Amino acid sequence: MPRAAYVSLLLLVMAGCATPSGTVTAPLATLTPESAAADFGARSLRDAALQRFLAENTQRDPTAAWDFEALNWVAFYYHPSLGLARAQWLTARSAQATAAARPNPSLTLTPGYNFTREPGLSPWFPGINFDFLFPTTEKRLRQQELARAEVEAARLGVLVTVWQVRAELRRALAELAGAARRERVLQKQIDAQEKLVALVGQRLGAGGATASDLSGHRASLLRSQTALAEAASQSSLVRVKVAAALGVPAAALAGVALPVPPIVLPLSAEALLAAPNEALRTRADVLAALAKYRSAHANVELEIAKRMPDFHLGPGYQWDQGASKWSLALSLELPLFHRNEAPVAEALARRAEASAQFTVVQAQVVAAIEAAAAAQASAEQQVGRIRQLRTELAQQQERVRQRLQLGVVDQLEVQLAGVEVFSADLLLLDAENAAALASGQLEDALQSPFPRLSALADAQRATPSTSP
Repeated sequence: MPRAAYVSLLLLVMAGCATPSGTVTAPLATLTPESAAADFGARSLRDAALQRFLAENTQRDPTAAWDFEALNWVAFYYHPSLGLARAQWLTARSAQATAAARPNPSLTLTPGYNFTREPGLSPWFPGINFDFLFPTTEKRLRQQELARAEVEAARLGVLVTVWQVRAELRRALAELAGAARRERVLQKQIDAQEKLVALVGQRLGAGGATASDLSGHRASLLRSQTALAEAASQSSLVRVKVAAALGVPAAALAGVALPVPPIVLPLSAEALLAAPNEALRTRADVLAALAKYRSAHANVELEIAKRMPDFHLGPGYQWDQGASKWSLALSLELPLFHRNEAPVAEALARRAEASAQFTVVQAQVVAAIEAAAAAQASAEQQVGRIRQLRTELAQQQERVRQRLQLGVVDQLEVQLAGVEVFSADLLLLDAENAAALASGQLEDALQSPFPRLSALADAQRATPSTSP
């Protein structure tokens, strides 16, 4: 091969490596803590991109009154853990494309120079050798099966995160609603206790009560006032928790009326029997664990396939001082020291681990459903008992009021009966809060698909300009 042709081929190969067809250039990442903080601080429920996302997925305008489902989609849009899960899914899909790509051949250039050439002959004898890899035993298919299973596991991981975000938001809203109700009940109780303290003070002045009586009522009032201050503080803290569950700064919720999450009705005996089987077929974490097992099984098949060595085909050409010479090389790995036993054993162990993990997830799902159903039933029973007690105390208060009209008792007895009713209201509130949390646990355990659930793996928030 003439020297000029050899150099031209070398330059052509180098140019092809530098700017291959279809190259995707990646812009320089400009992510900084300051830009990320600015992006987070700018998040708002009135964001135009968010409104388009909500219109697409909820088919209604939620801005007039935010309900639980609409706020869920706000969380699905903003929550950082969902952004991470989607990024991991994108990474898995990129790895799937890599697994499907055929290996490129390699090119070896071997320039040579003969210092003892015969006069009149060119001293150069350049050579070119190619190397084509030919995988055996369908290794590429095995790699693609493994990558597909990983993509499915990553996609289901997005849905697992969706349920975690939904559960976090439900708990935060339930706590906020409970704290607000507690404030209202405590304020009513304090009003009644203040009247009671005033009445006992009057009796003390008239000699009809002792100082210890007044001191006891003042202590009860002080405890209620302290409880009210704690409830108000708790409301502020829980509102911040709601903002975190939505993935927005607390300022974004200023002036926003937040809803009470809906109650999931208790399961009938027949539904409770069928619920575990249904959940094991539809829950994203169960299906993700199954996809992980399939990935581990595909890896076992890949490692077993690697026992058969690949072979390389290497055609070559040499221009030897005016003579054209062609060659063909065939090479393969010799399994002299091992036949991939250790990687196969490792893959088998990982498959066994994935199988055990799948069993663990199944057991956890069944236990979660049974525990949530039991907790809800227990909470409902407790609510029923306290409601009965509260009804009896309210009836007693009414009887006292009637006796007041007859002149049998005075206003102090009425206020005492009212304080007892408010104390029962606080007990009832705690029981209803427990029932609401148990209701949320039941939904989390059942994970019944809701509208457009499957679309959430594809739902993407607009990427900030500062993101890489």
